[in-house]
Amino acid sequence: MSAELGLKRWHQVIENGSCAEELSAIIRDDAVFHSPVVHTPQVGRPIVVAYLSAAGKTLGNDSFEYVRELIDGDNAMLEFTTEMDDIHVNGIDLIRFDEDGMIADFKVMVRPLKAVNKVWEQMAAMLEKMKG
Repeated sequence: MSAELGLKRWHQVIENGSCAEELSAIIRDDAVFHSPVVHTPQVGRPIVVAYLSAAGKTLGNDSFEYVRELIDGDNAMLEFTTEMDDIHVNGIDLIRFDEDGMIADFKVMVRPLKAVNKVWEQMAAMLEKMKG
């Protein structure tokens, strides 16, 4: 049930533009983010918010669409598609929620390789821009 509540909140934040304040309100202090292009897990609300906010600004363009959603207890898998510079991106958000529907763990997987490279390029640029 926590995944259903958490997903409802997640979709609201996405629809509102993935702003950092709204993301922060649905992510645990000790949340972990697993990037498709960074080897080590990123731990803690500030870094998870930074990555998800940057993803919202790069992946979350007008072509972004969730095409499938599976829920199992505290876990949800959301398959998405989008276009980035004429490259088709297909990916999965794998999210684990706590008992209160807060995001505890967020993993993103992307395919094909050309899309992974494009995501890396645009995410790196967006994270750098957000620092300054």
